[in-house]
Amino acid sequence: MRSDARDYTLTAPGSLEAVLTALAANPKLTPIAGGTELMVALGVGRLAARELVSLGGLQELRFTRETADTLTLGAGTTFTDIRKSEIIANEFPLLAQTASWTGSIANQNRGTLGGNIANASPAADNPPALLAYDAQIELISTQGKRTLFYDGFHLGYKKTLLQPGELIYAIHLPRRFFAHRQYVRKVGTRNAQAISKIALAATVLIESATVKEIRLAGASLADRPARLHATEAALLHQPINADTRTAAAAALASEIKPIDDIRSTAKYRIAVACNLLDEFLLSLVS
Repeated sequence: MRSDARDYTLTAPGSLEAVLTALAANPKLTPIAGGTELMVALGVGRLAARELVSLGGLQELRFTRETADTLTLGAGTTFTDIRKSEIIANEFPLLAQTASWTGSIANQNRGTLGGNIANASPAADNPPALLAYDAQIELISTQGKRTLFYDGFHLGYKKTLLQPGELIYAIHLPRRFFAHRQYVRKVGTRNAQAISKIALAATVLIESATVKEIRLAGASLADRPARLHATEAALLHQPINADTRTAAAAALASEIKPIDDIRSTAKYRIAVACNLLDEFLLSLVS
């Protein structure tokens, strides 16, 4: 059943300061940026939030800033912005790839990185890449800003560390992955416009034939986008050989907690996750 738009209100304060003031005054307000998730929910009668505040057009949230050590993306950065960015293509190719998977071209023109994170879907395309790049996330409210590692931001299904009145302001990516081998793979029903059955992203630094540094992250493997810390531990400081591949697969199968749903089964997801991990590890020694 479709929603009746008359049951909803939308305010558009027009500036970041005004949005934050409105959120502080009314905790029931739900921010809407590109609307690529919320408008779908509205169309099918499943949008529980009745009072919306628009972030659309806020240039204060749509920016790219570079320093010698960090690339900072405003939360209003669209996936088209990401796809067209030369620095992202060169230094953060996993994010460039996942942005290209995010819906249609129209979705990529509207959808924002901050909205994708705040929506907190376990199947979201971009969080695994952000986790693999050790991203930090900056939050803002009328009380000021705070920055934390993105790993740990998601607390459970659709639950995050965002407090009432807070918005995602920016995402910070450390510029230190030049020497890392990088990998991302998504398995879905189709090659385009498909919600992932499973996705895996990884960055690894190999020195003296052993794993010096590694980050693994997945989508649709738990109730949230998640780093795979136990699997990383099984590989850290180890050579890539048959024994470590077996140990890593066992750690991964024990660590992840996928579910059965309309797109796939938990058993399938575990099997494919292990296959993707092995594909990645074999690529390191090929």
